[in-house]
Amino acid sequence: MSIEVQNDWQAILTSLSERPSYQQLRRFLAHEYQTEVVYPSMDRLFRAFQLTSYKDVKVCILGQDPYHGEGQANGLAFSVAKDQALPPSLKNIYKELEDDLHQGVPKDGDLSHWAKQGVLLLNTVLSVRAQKAHSHRQQGWEEFTDGVICALNARIEPIIFVLWGNPARAKKKLIDGHHYIIEAPHPSPLSAHRGFFGSKPFSKVNAILKELGEEPIDWVGGKS
Repeated sequence: MSIEVQNDWQAILTSLSERPSYQQLRRFLAHEYQTEVVYPSMDRLFRAFQLTSYKDVKVCILGQDPYHGEGQANGLAFSVAKDQALPPSLKNIYKELEDDLHQGVPKDGDLSHWAKQGVLLLNTVLSVRAQKAHSHRQQGWEEFTDGVICALNARIEPIIFVLWGNPARAKKKLIDGHHYIIEAPHPSPLSAHRGFFGSKPFSKVNAILKELGEEPIDWVGGKS
């Protein structure tokens, strides 16, 4: 399973793929994709890196693992295709977005317009077996995404890390003080009421970007 992203992530991800933990993961995934239904499709595993180049990352939103329902996961954390109904976690993200910015919400669940503005939409684990949340944990993805976070941490230009849920929040030990961290419980219905609602991540991100002289993120885009 080669990694091909056609931008400046290529060398970084290739280096990570040479680690023993990734070779073990590769064997596991080859078997899983052959014998089980796995999301996202293999050609979309690294889509987050394809849409947001390393040099363009301004914000990294980090979740847990992909949606495990049919047709949902598309390689961008929390995102679904335009013709898909909003999963519960994304509904809660949009509720917080509306409460935070009072600008409406995007017209569908496709978050690629965030990715194209420099928001890396990443999970700590990049694949999942159908209908079995967390089924690909502890197979090597965590080490791979640790490497991604370390590569981002090495950037001189500050990055805003938005960490949602305990697996994501555990990554903050890899992030130095010259970057920014915004953290909260996961937006899942199981945990959103424990501090995700009211955390105002979208306005906080844009306030930091303005301080840095960067263009704020248009979170709403073409709203309905």
